[in-house]
Amino acid sequence: MKASNINFPLDKFEKLIINIGWDSLQDWIRFWNIKKDLLLINEYWDDNVREDWIWGLALPLLSQAYKFKNKFSERKIIGISALPGTGKTTLGKWLEAISVKLDFKINVISIDDFYLPSDEMKLAIKNNPWNVSRGFPGSHSVNLMQETLLNWKADGHLKVPVFDKSLRNGLGDRSHWRVDDPDLLILEGWFLGVKPLANCLEEYKSFEPSLTSLESSYRLNIQNNLKQYFDIWNLIDNIWQVKPLKFEYMNLWKTNQENEMFRKEGKSLKDIQLSNFLRMLNVSIPKICFEEINSDVLLLINQERKIIEVGLK
Repeated sequence: MKASNINFPLDKFEKLIINIGWDSLQDWIRFWNIKKDLLLINEYWDDNVREDWIWGLALPLLSQAYKFKNKFSERKIIGISALPGTGKTTLGKWLEAISVKLDFKINVISIDDFYLPSDEMKLAIKNNPWNVSRGFPGSHSVNLMQETLLNWKADGHLKVPVFDKSLRNGLGDRSHWRVDDPDLLILEGWFLGVKPLANCLEEYKSFEPSLTSLESSYRLNIQNNLKQYFDIWNLIDNIWQVKPLKFEYMNLWKTNQENEMFRKEGKSLKDIQLSNFLRMLNVSIPKICFEEINSDVLLLINQERKIIEVGLK
């Protein structure tokens, strides 16, 4: 661990490491320094954040998975709750690659893998005020997600649909199925762990621009849709929440993510499509809901996505 790249308090971090199962922070650092050759897998990481995220999030998360695998006979699911553009996909690729080096296999899947197939999606998103094709609670096959997780917990066999955002001229659809037999499963999503509020209308009285009447009524539908995800959240053994200091940072991150996708693939959300999607992300779920996620571990990040605090919630 390079102190020059670490900006978060080590006292809270050490409590987390001890809770995961190590005697001390130094003991944990020695453990990973012995395995330092594993850290050479760095093709997924931006040089500006690599040390920070590896030591502050990736290795602690991998350590949690490692202890779960060695301490419990039953299969465990870890959840990652983080807003779009945070870096969940990059983190997931790294965890999958590194876990193989430790002789146990992690599969990282997304809530968005379970988007409804096209015919069902058309009905689910009909008349949404943002004219988006997916993304909010209610656009997923929740029953399939629950069945998939339960089957994997029972027999270790994983069969997950893969959603391709480029199909249907960017509207997206299922392209194929991913089949594997991982030892541990990580489920990630932008509203993972979020539960509905009894009264969600007060928060946005001061929101600029204010909610339209259609947005207000549709958001109540989304609050009802969130109830369908309760059984999924209850299957998760440990939730890690990556939370920005300001919710609005997501707008920049998501915009940069779409620009990078366009640079690499020639397809992405642009102009009004991107504006509508960002509006949906900002208002479809009250921000206070993200304050009340019942997470086990909380990481705070700044606008540059540097970790400034990590520890038990």
